Amino acid sequence: MGIGPHTDSWLENTRLSYDTVAASYADRVRSLLDETPEERTFLALFADLVHANGGGPVADIGCGSGRITAYLRRLGADAFGIDLSPRMVEVARRDHSGLRFELGSMTELALDDGSMAGLVAWYSLIHVPDNEISSVFRHFHRVLRPGGPLLLSFHVGDESKLHTQGYGGHPMKLYVHRRQHDRMAAWLSDAGFAVEAHQTLTSAESTLGGIIVARRRSDTE
Repeated sequence: MGIGPHTDSWLENTRLSYDTVAASYADRVRSLLDETPEERTFLALFADLVHANGGGPVADIGCGSGRITAYLRRLGADAFGIDLSPRMVEVARRDHSGLRFELGSMTELALDDGSMAGLVAWYSLIHVPDNEISSVFRHFHRVLRPGGPLLLSFHVGDESKLHTQGYGGHPMKLYVHRRQHDRMAAWLSDAGFAVEAHQTLTSAESTLGGIIVARRRSDTE
């Protein structure tokens, strides 16, 4: 089954690829936050914004092995994880027992309107093709409370590259999309978000990574 940046098979390929590499992925990224102080600063800023807006549940969308979910919990956020890959969810539950992780897709979030105090998508938008991003951001807008913060991280650039091998040398079959800040900001604005802060950085997370903190605008803005 062939794939391209705009084909309908990207979700299934993402699910299958991360099912295949889940254990190796968890081993590879487990200690990354120890090496990334700037990322920790943004996560702390996000947690502070959630608290300042009244607190409440925070969804880590595309949580993978659950490391960001667990870190947010240590910061005092009522965080839980959602991931497309059943095997990733199993690994997250194994590595972070007692925390909540569930299956789900950012393209069809099974969350009530306005029920989330905050959302995080930590390098989990990188496999979403351009023609699906706006729909994903509309889902984010729907489930967030007015004023609720959204934290995004992504790879910065202009190209899309097919990856056929991943963590631990296991086979994968999915595209990684790199984007510029202005393009992400335009998609966010169209979906009803206001960008509050952004930064480009190089770290153990990405050779050229982008971080955006946005908030859900109210319907009257």
